[in-house]
Amino acid sequence: MTSPVTARDRAKAERSDAILHAAARLFAARGYSGVSLEDIGAAVGVSGPAVYRHFAGKQALLGAVLVKVSQDLISGGRRVAAESPSADQRMRALIGFHVEFALGNAEVIQVQDRDVAFLSEADRAEVRRLQRAYIELWMAALSPLQAPEGGADQDELRLRVQACFGLINSTPHSTRTAARRHSATATVLIAMADAALRATT
Repeated sequence: MTSPVTARDRAKAERSDAILHAAARLFAARGYSGVSLEDIGAAVGVSGPAVYRHFAGKQALLGAVLVKVSQDLISGGRRVAAESPSADQRMRALIGFHVEFALGNAEVIQVQDRDVAFLSEADRAEVRRLQRAYIELWMAALSPLQAPEGGADQDELRLRVQACFGLINSTPHSTRTAARRHSATATVLIAMADAALRATT
């Protein structure tokens, strides 16, 4: 039997989430090396040492940010894939999900692209494992569209998927916040990603 969640538990969880969001925002703006625990604590109204009540240190915070984004991608991707009845709908659902995620989490995408080298060995291995699983989910969705009879080239599938990720994930770097929030941005990006995945050689 699990213990009931107390108000104190909820408050601690909310503070941890606030610290994670502040860390992601500051890492994106200044880079991992340009941010201190004191900066992160100040952003949520606590002292730097108080952050240690929630995380072991700055590197652990970076790990929590990047492991979480990888977990969110794979869990969300699996959900939309499972809800799609056909191969074509599955691929389109994955594209739409990833575009929405990238546009809504621009800061975390920037941190993932730039600061992964600062992760601990264990966190880096976990992020890589989750990323591989996410790529393989997309490859499985793309395979029947590229080779309906089976036998799709795995290296080509991986290339197409990773190129598609590059296209989508580069948008947070090259567009203003207002543009990312505009529905037309997502529409154009979805069309471009779909075309890139299905391009003939």
